[in-house]
Amino acid sequence: MKEQLLNMKEKASQALTSAKTLQDLEDIRISLLGKKGELTAILRGMGGLSAEERPVIGQLANEVRSFIEDKIEEQKKALVASERAEQLKSETLDVTMAGKKPVIGKTHPLTTVLEEVKDIFIGMGFSIVEGPEVEYDYYNFEALNIPADHPARDTQDTFYINDNVVLRSQTSSVQVRVMENQKPPIRVIAPGRVYRSDAVDATHSPVFHQIEGLVVDKGITMGDLKGTLEVFMKTLYGNDAVLRFRPHHFPFTEPSAEVDVSCFVCGGKGCRVCKGEGFIELLGAGMVHPKVLERCGIDTSVYSGFAFGLGLERIVMRRLNIDDMRHLYDNDLRFLNQF
Repeated sequence: MKEQLLNMKEKASQALTSAKTLQDLEDIRISLLGKKGELTAILRGMGGLSAEERPVIGQLANEVRSFIEDKIEEQKKALVASERAEQLKSETLDVTMAGKKPVIGKTHPLTTVLEEVKDIFIGMGFSIVEGPEVEYDYYNFEALNIPADHPARDTQDTFYINDNVVLRSQTSSVQVRVMENQKPPIRVIAPGRVYRSDAVDATHSPVFHQIEGLVVDKGITMGDLKGTLEVFMKTLYGNDAVLRFRPHHFPFTEPSAEVDVSCFVCGGKGCRVCKGEGFIELLGAGMVHPKVLERCGIDTSVYSGFAFGLGLERIVMRRLNIDDMRHLYDNDLRFLNQF
């Protein structure tokens, strides 16, 4: 039995030294020291030893066990260090190598032009205001002098959440909120997203952006409205921009007008973008209806005002010579990277 233990010790030393992985090491440990291992098998034969031999063999068995355990731990440390060195070698970074140029994003054309529009109006003394996109029927319709039987309230034209809440169809609702909480003089623009049940084509979308403007003060006239819009358009598009005012009807303004700008594609000759008219409708405008002012608590014997609302997408199309509104929402980088 003594020879068996000494042979086992020699055999274990050679096997452990030649182990290449931690798994190899674990397999050797189990084969030598496990419940069904070689050392256990040897110790089962101690029952046949004499009383004098038993302590000697027991001590030798413990020495062999300790030797094997120490050897395993020693080899384990060596293998862990070797694996870590290989890992560090494989993960080494050459900091002197040229890096890859990161892709740098840029603002969307809608955002770029909106910032230009804001700057122009701020330069004319306007403030920027915002309001909720999910709006009460009162602010979206009733306060703007749009009666319950008006076609704009039809479910085919407006997105209703319930009978009293809608997705706002214009940012004019923000104007009402401003007039309720601020005394004249008022000079604001309200940019934001709006929703209408429109069919998608080159110049229409059910989701788009509006910029509503409002001025309320003493002595405000239609001439002030026209002058403001001409300064805005010519600053944005250049002095060759031609504006056309057409009589129109809006429930919240009186008198009212549609304002067109010369087509940027055909130069006024007529094409599919302008539908053969030579002009593209950009906005509606007019003098704020007295009923709207009075509903907001503004004395119409002292104050008057004008309002206008323009679609941001159409301004962008005219500004950047884009012939189809849908390009602005396709998220095609081949298109967007041009701007």
